[in-house]
Amino acid sequence: MSDVLFTVLVGLVGLERLAELVVSKRNAAWSFARGGVEYGRGHYPVMVVLHTALLVGAVAEVWIRRPDFVPALGWTMLALVVLAQGLRWWCIATLGPQWNTRVIVVPGLVLVHGGPYRWLRHPNYVAVVIEGFALPLVHSAWITAVVFTALNAVLLAVRLSVENAALTELTPETAS
Repeated sequence: MSDVLFTVLVGLVGLERLAELVVSKRNAAWSFARGGVEYGRGHYPVMVVLHTALLVGAVAEVWIRRPDFVPALGWTMLALVVLAQGLRWWCIATLGPQWNTRVIVVPGLVLVHGGPYRWLRHPNYVAVVIEGFALPLVHSAWITAVVFTALNAVLLAVRLSVENAALTELTPETAS
């Protein structure tokens, strides 16, 4: 029964990801209408595949390997998943139409320094990292957690380099 509940949880996270894509598409249109410039198109498909593989891999590992649900680990990781979702949506709300799954920068807009951006330059990626290892570990899918985390570290190095360069080039450092 726990594998069914885990599958439902991953399905709910998948639906949340689809909601993100709807918001992202709307925000991309807003950005492009204001002269937004997209960077890092080459790594975006890799990111989509990796994040999809996280969801598919976690479910597949649970159904194929049949690990036990370990309550102390599972409930702790579930709490982290929920907190990561909260942080992600706090980022989305704080950035408003500037938030996107792609790297799109509207020239002349100031960097946002409110919400979680008061403390971190890239809090959304903190949410991604936490969710990436915590979601599979809700049901002890440690292989998926390790593989995703390692591959995501490489991807994030590329992504952060692209995003930081784009923000430095196109965005004044004035607080908003």
